[in-house]
Amino acid sequence: MLFQLPKLPADIHVTHLNERLDTQKKKIKVIKPEQKFSFLSLLKSKKSANKKSKERIFVLDFKGDVQASAVANFREEITLIIATATPRQDRIIIRLESPGGVVHGYGLAAAQVARLRDADFHVTVCVDKVAASGGYMMACVANEIIASSFAILGSIGVVAQIPNFNRLLKDKNIDFEQYTAGEYKRTVTMFGENTEEGKTKFKQELEETHELFKLFVEKYRPQLNVEQVATGEHWFGEHALSLNLVDQLKTSDSLLLSLISQHDVYLIGTRSKPTLGEKLGLQAAQVADELVPVVLNKLVDGMFKAQQSKIQ
Repeated sequence: MLFQLPKLPADIHVTHLNERLDTQKKKIKVIKPEQKFSFLSLLKSKKSANKKSKERIFVLDFKGDVQASAVANFREEITLIIATATPRQDRIIIRLESPGGVVHGYGLAAAQVARLRDADFHVTVCVDKVAASGGYMMACVANEIIASSFAILGSIGVVAQIPNFNRLLKDKNIDFEQYTAGEYKRTVTMFGENTEEGKTKFKQELEETHELFKLFVEKYRPQLNVEQVATGEHWFGEHALSLNLVDQLKTSDSLLLSLISQHDVYLIGTRSKPTLGEKLGLQAAQVADELVPVVLNKLVDGMFKAQQSKIQ
């Protein structure tokens, strides 16, 4: 039996983007003269806006994989916001990137966005690259969706694919036996001989999942003709706008830059605490980074002295 150390909790860190902009101000000496005027104008407008009370904007990032594993930290960040922010005053921006994945994973991720809506926060989802399938399931929950011109959106459909090795097993004279209780406990399998009845039932389950997906999208985006876009196709930003899949074309960078002068903008992020092994590895890497230049200098110095002695 393996002994496993308990999983360490994640750290949630908050970055005040306004302060980051102030930090950049200190670097203004290295900016080219022709760039200074526009940058100074931005800082001046920010300084005058600071004299007024600001609404807060909280920015979350969700970068999804097939399993929607980012939802583990995402739910913690949303809990923090609901516990500390002010509904109907503070706004939430989610920078979303995901090609989709498993239904239950993205169903939970979409439910986390719905928590913000249910708590009366105004939620904006920004899509710079892709929000397809499960990614779009998350995006559609927001009050508004803003995408870049070439972002990929849509793919409102369900897909399942599975190899079948039954003929290979038969060719090798290998029997595969499977025992179930319940008529449809297993509809299709990788190793057994799939029946037409099992295939039909499996396809029916996919259709039911697709119907739930369409109803979910229709609930949060009533302005969208769901039957028109629920074909499994995807569209780029320009076309997605014409189909009401999105509300506006703009990058997340442009949106935040337009808001930062009038609002306090906070980036909420989560990082897992490093394990002991990771800490030791990091320390070893730091030591190596420090030693390598020293060793190289000594080698070069030794080679130079040896060359000098040959010349003499």
